[in-house]
Amino acid sequence: MTTDRDNGHGQSGGAAMREDVARYDRTSVFLHWLTALLVVLLWCLGQTIDWFGQGVPRIAARSTHIALGVALGLILCYRIAWRARASRRLPPASSGLPQNLATFVHYLLYFLLLFVVALGVANTWVRGDNIFNLFAIPAFDPGNKALRQQIGELHGLGANVLLVVAGLHAVAALIHHFFLKDHVLRRMGFR
Repeated sequence: MTTDRDNGHGQSGGAAMREDVARYDRTSVFLHWLTALLVVLLWCLGQTIDWFGQGVPRIAARSTHIALGVALGLILCYRIAWRARASRRLPPASSGLPQNLATFVHYLLYFLLLFVVALGVANTWVRGDNIFNLFAIPAFDPGNKALRQQIGELHGLGANVLLVVAGLHAVAALIHHFFLKDHVLRRMGFR
């Protein structure tokens, strides 16, 4: 952890320290962007799975979607643990209503990520699936098409809402960067 005297690179004081202190730690930044990448990949794959032909192509697409979803779930758990224990804490970027809104959106994003991943697990379990032709996940209730449809629709709706909220989050970051010029976007940038 850095102090007011040391920026973590052996330099003290000056602009180098202020630049370092204004950013989240590398692990937090990496986990943030990896989460964003996985969300976009999963959403795109989820929207196009039916485009893949029956048999091996669709099994590979669904299996990839499931494997990436499991990876997102594990990364999300690690990210939450990292944030609670070791991540760098930065002062709020603003105050009042804008800060309250930003805090709400961050909590909403975490909730939506957990919700969509949990529904993805439920969807796979209710539907059953073949994972890369290596093993099968048996269906919870093979004859219950209504349950399978409900869970699938909730998973898709949750993913769409997550993408919209994440998109608004990204737009807000760009507004901060290009119009407010307050360096909020740099806080989550790589060095």
